[in-house]
Amino acid sequence: MTKRVETVTGTIVPEAMGKTLIHEHFIFGYPGFQGDITLGPFNREKAIATGVEAAKKMMAHGVQTVVDPTPNECGRDPEILEEISRQSGLQIICATGYYYEGEGATPYFKFRASLGSAEQEINEMFLAEIKEGIGGTSIKPGIIKLASSRDVITDYEKMFFRAAARAQQETGITLLTHTQEGTMGPEQAQFLLELGADPAGIVIGHMCGNTDAAYHKRTLETGVYISFDRFGLQGIVGAPLDWQRIETLLELLDAGFEDRIMLSHDSISTWLGRPPVIPEPVQPAVANWHPTHLFENVVPELKKGGVTESQINKMFTDNARKLFAAETAAV
Repeated sequence: MTKRVETVTGTIVPEAMGKTLIHEHFIFGYPGFQGDITLGPFNREKAIATGVEAAKKMMAHGVQTVVDPTPNECGRDPEILEEISRQSGLQIICATGYYYEGEGATPYFKFRASLGSAEQEINEMFLAEIKEGIGGTSIKPGIIKLASSRDVITDYEKMFFRAAARAQQETGITLLTHTQEGTMGPEQAQFLLELGADPAGIVIGHMCGNTDAAYHKRTLETGVYISFDRFGLQGIVGAPLDWQRIETLLELLDAGFEDRIMLSHDSISTWLGRPPVIPEPVQPAVANWHPTHLFENVVPELKKGGVTESQINKMFTDNARKLFAAETAAV
């Protein structure tokens, strides 16, 4: 039986995903944005219109599917994603999951952890959303989003990793992670494998935050996929420059890893709350932080570096299809 992929408008077969961006956000807010509604009110219609505009720009470059891994506490709204998808025709995969401890909604599950119930409740949350739908909708997530801190997977974060590994074993869902400032990629992969997760259904994210090819190779040796998914985001949040990412990516492609690398931007179409004010000295560095930068600027540079059309197709199309087609559910 062919595995199905959950999108916000229903299930598709992995072969129907086509050209895919593995990590973009249509709406996102750091926890606490809900308290700033006087100066940062949410305009649903505007967010949808902005999302549709971004979707059409991506589709103009052949993109058929986008994974939006916005965590539950960072403004995830499957109904808005559903409307963006219906109006644009772009296939969107949403998430269930929570952000890393330093910037996530830690008090809720920390309190529940103090009562001894949190890890089981997290697993129950994952399974309910995967099997029944998110909230009162029938929209189901296609991934579990996991995240770790800089230089450590905290005890708080480990609860989510353990619950996610259990959920993957039961349902076969894909796991997608956030690594902070170029750290913990190999450790995330190894921890998930120790928990019984299947590497064929795991993608370790934000790996382009680290420009040491050996770091990437240690992660890839575990059998997982990785994503270089912050192109255009430079000079803030510990992000290196794009030319450094490109050099590292070229080294990995030369070593034959094109079968397990995916590309994206981690762009945000609509910020919840007030949008951030980027300091003037940093503005030139993030001028290309938008969801078509790869196609307009990065891919041409990769081709100049000798990257073939076949390698590019693998990173945008074949690898996402294989990731979501992985039969990871326990028998």
